[in-house]
Amino acid sequence: METRARKVLIADDEPDILEILQYNLAGEGYEVITAGDGDEALEKARLHHPELIVLDIMMPKKTGVEVCRILRSRPGFRDTLIIFLTALNDEITQIKGLETGADDYVSKPVSPKVFLSKVHSLFRRVSKPENKKLELDNITIDPGRFIVQINGQEIILAKKEFELLHFLAQKPGRVFLRNEILNEVWGNEVIVGDRTIDVHIRKIRQKLGVDCIKTVKGVGYKFDAG
Repeated sequence: METRARKVLIADDEPDILEILQYNLAGEGYEVITAGDGDEALEKARLHHPELIVLDIMMPKKTGVEVCRILRSRPGFRDTLIIFLTALNDEITQIKGLETGADDYVSKPVSPKVFLSKVHSLFRRVSKPENKKLELDNITIDPGRFIVQINGQEIILAKKEFELLHFLAQKPGRVFLRNEILNEVWGNEVIVGDRTIDVHIRKIRQKLGVDCIKTVKGVGYKFDAG
């Protein structure tokens, strides 16, 4: 169980939810900061630099999606963990949130047990030993700094785009099944569809300007820099 004093920012306009989540996180040893709207969330994030940010999607002033998009555009927050809280259980909303750069989501009404499980899972994932820089043909992938370079030119990828590219590139030529990709990049507790992978890969190809991720029709994807 995670017991280190990591900083967690929770942003939600419902005081009861803030109180419940703060109580449960504090009980696990986390340092908790709270915000009641999107603007306050951005300000608290700037001041405290939390390692995890929990955002209600339907917040006043700025929605959770808007806050996430702004944070992901800032260098200091590209690898910050982000979880969405949402009362909207439709797949389109969930996919939109994940495509913006969130790492996971929790549906309302929030189960403290499920919420804490996801928080612990995310922190375990980022606590794994840092992977070495990958140099594949004209592509360099540096997981320590979340940087991708094509012929020495830095390309900015969203966090999930980077994680997906890095996952495939660690074993060039190997075909990964869609379920493998979902479980390893998004985690097996996150329910997303095949469209999520397709959208992320399309964005990676567009940003890199090279078709280094090949589609194996009816099977999955593989990394091929050649």
